[in-house]
Parts: sequence; structure tokens; C-alpha cells
Amino acid sequence: MVKTLILGAAYVDVVINVPQLPFSGGDVTGDLRSYIVGGSAFNVYGAMHAAQAEADLFVPVGQGQYADLVRAELKRRQIPELLPVTAADNGWDIAMVEPSGERSFLTIPGIDQIWQNDWFDRIDLADYRYFYISGYQVEDEQIASQILGRLTRRADDAYILFDASPRMSHLTAKTVRQLLQKNVIIHCNEDEIGYFGAAGASIDETASSIFAKTQSPVIVTLGARGTYYFDGQRSGILPADHAEVINTSGAGDTHCGGLLAGLASGKDLVASAKLANTLAAKVVSQENSSL
Repeated sequence: MVKTLILGAAYVDVVINVPQLPFSGGDVTGDLRSYIVGGSAFNVYGAMHAAQAEADLFVPVGQGQYADLVRAELKRRQIPELLPVTAADNGWDIAMVEPSGERSFLTIPGIDQIWQNDWFDRIDLADYRYFYISGYQVEDEQIASQILGRLTRRADDAYILFDASPRMSHLTAKTVRQLLQKNVIIHCNEDEIGYFGAAGASIDETASSIFAKTQSPVIVTLGARGTYYFDGQRSGILPADHAEVINTSGAGDTHCGGLLAGLASGKDLVASAKLANTLAAKVVSQENSSL
């Protein structure tokens, strides 16, 4: 099995159940459920670990109360701390969960948003066949150029999986152009894929235009309807696994991790996407956002 580098952030999710989201000037009473270490990269790692896929978690762990929680959780799970740094605390968020399981976030960014180019000197890119990055990590154009510039030094047959994330609308045109390069797998939802194509284009049309640039699969999650895939020749929708939804936090991250786990183990795209669907269904049926 080949190795994956999961690049990004570990955050602390302050999970609060609410009857509905507050409106401007309103007042909603919440039920504080837990403090959970999460963040896109951490959740992707959890999915890959659950699938017994080999991966390294490359997230900065800073100094402060939230960094202490992250560090303790890494130690508890026996996950190596590859990137201890200073200068700031880790980020955190308030995750408001409605009765349907839908979640909304108020995020306070942390040390991952002051990413330093020399952090990459602590690893050897040649050790990895797959790389994960999220839209959260490339929202700042300067940081995006640092990260994507370094990743151009990966092996010729190594792939990046780019998880568009809810921050896709904040990426600059320059960053999107940098992402639409050969051997970049685009993973997004129905709303996010629109930022890659012409206004009014169908998913098929946009996926085809992406593939023409990346020569790599395009994955679009469709919620309860399943997962759309396009590999340059075939496209289709794989039905979602049934799940009793408790909390959708981490569903997309876990789906990315499942897809990477499948590909890294030698499965084809369809089998990998089915594994991703299975793990995503599992994570939404629990309160924790990470497997």
C-alpha cells in the first residue's frame, strides 16, 4: 500500500445542539455537547486510519489552550506529532448542530493560517503517492502559492486530492488555475463544483472541463443521493449508504479519506468511491466528526 500525506489543520470543535440557527438579533438556547478535536485534515486521517490505509498527518500544533487539546488527542490516539510550531494557538470553531443533523460553523482561525514554507523541510515529498489539501488551507493566495508551489516537487506519478470545502468561493482565480493542473483530483459538492465551470453548466459539462486540465477523476458528493464520479470516460452516480443522521460534521472530510484509502490500496475509482460512501455514512451516524 502506498503512503498519503494529509496536509492541513487540526481544530477544536465546540459542539452545541440548537433547535434552529440564531437569526440577527435573535436569542437561541443551546446544549453544549462536547469539545472534539477535528478539522478537515484530522477527519481525513481518521477515515484513512479506519480503513487501515497508511497516512501521515501533517498539521501544525502550536501553543495555547486549543493546541494543548490537539496535542493531547494526538497522544491519546498515538498519532505522531510531525509539525510542532510556535507563534500562535490552534484554531477552534463553534459547531451548531440542528435536529436534522445539519451543522453550521463559526470558525476562529489558528496557526494553520500563517503557514510557513520551511515547514515542508521536515518531510520528504518523495515518500508519498497521494496528498490531501483543503480549500481552507489555500484561501489566502500567498499561502496557496507556497503550498501548491512546494507540491509541484512531488513525484511525477503522485496525485493531489483537493477538497474544495465551503471556502471555495473565497479562493482567487489564480489559486484555482494553480489547482487545475495534471494529477489533481477535484473533490467537491454540488454547490462547490460551480466555481470550476461556466455559469449554468451541468455537472457533466463542468467535470469534463476539469478533466481536460487535470487528466484526473472528478468527484461530486450529492448528499443523500450519493456520489457522482467522472474519470474521463465513464460517469455515474453511486447511491449513498443508508444512515441515521446525527451530525453531518466531518462527512465530506471522511468521504475524502475513504476515497484516498481506496485509491492508495489499489482499488479502482468506483470501488474507492463506494468505500468513501460507506465511511461517510458511518461518521454522520455518530456525534464525533472523526472516525
